[in-house]
Amino acid sequence: MSYLAPSEFVPKLIDSGETKIMMSTKDTLVRAYMAGATLALAAAFAVTINVQTGQPLAGAVLFPVGFCMLYLLGYDLLTGVMVLCPLAVWAKRPGCTWGGVFRNWGLVFTGNFAGALTTAVMMAIYWTYGFAAETNEVGMKFATMGEQRTVGYAAYGAAGWLTIFVRAMMCNWMVASGVVGATISTSVSGKILAMWMPIMLFFYMVFEHSIVNMFLFPSGLMMGGNFSILDYFIWNEIPVVLGNLVGGLTFVGLMLYSTHYRTSKSRTPADLKIAA
Repeated sequence: MSYLAPSEFVPKLIDSGETKIMMSTKDTLVRAYMAGATLALAAAFAVTINVQTGQPLAGAVLFPVGFCMLYLLGYDLLTGVMVLCPLAVWAKRPGCTWGGVFRNWGLVFTGNFAGALTTAVMMAIYWTYGFAAETNEVGMKFATMGEQRTVGYAAYGAAGWLTIFVRAMMCNWMVASGVVGATISTSVSGKILAMWMPIMLFFYMVFEHSIVNMFLFPSGLMMGGNFSILDYFIWNEIPVVLGNLVGGLTFVGLMLYSTHYRTSKSRTPADLKIAA
């Protein structure tokens, strides 16, 4: 597996954050577009498996194939750059500023959304024979999920919004761990294994991922889901993006940075004697 210790891979994460902040607008958008499109196709694949087998674990086990593909190809998800870019600022890399971080986040959000929406349209055509027939069972599943994860949350008011936020935090705790997994091995098989585990967990637990939802909810609307675009943004996308940001930064980025990059001085035998 050629495992790298945290003291070795955390600097690589910082290097990656610096690279993404400095990346050109064109490259940032193209890589984000393909990441959104690829992850959306993986979501359609996993839900199809769930519907056809009636076993959610089967879809969860296989969903990470899309995540692994997009990171091996060098594409970027918003949930990943939420963690990587701030690391470069905290480490005081030359030219890395919060303005550069917000620029990257905005471009990646735009590219991810465009890619996921493209896949949503193509899958809607696939499910309905070009909108000439009623949607199939998989398409109906997306319509139902769209309702459950918007107006279903809205029925609980502030408690529903809090639930979305917490699910989104836990989601990017896992997804950002998957992003880290892409750097902790020098072999393809090692990278895939390290990415696979946390992504499988997040999908099976039905945590809220902002880019997956960029596909799920447009698909649900096109399939006749009984919710609105406003419902989608207020009762899902906005709290999910915020929760993804907080979860990824606190549980992954900040923790790795504080203990594996800005390490504190270790105690010595002399310190122990003084304490005694």
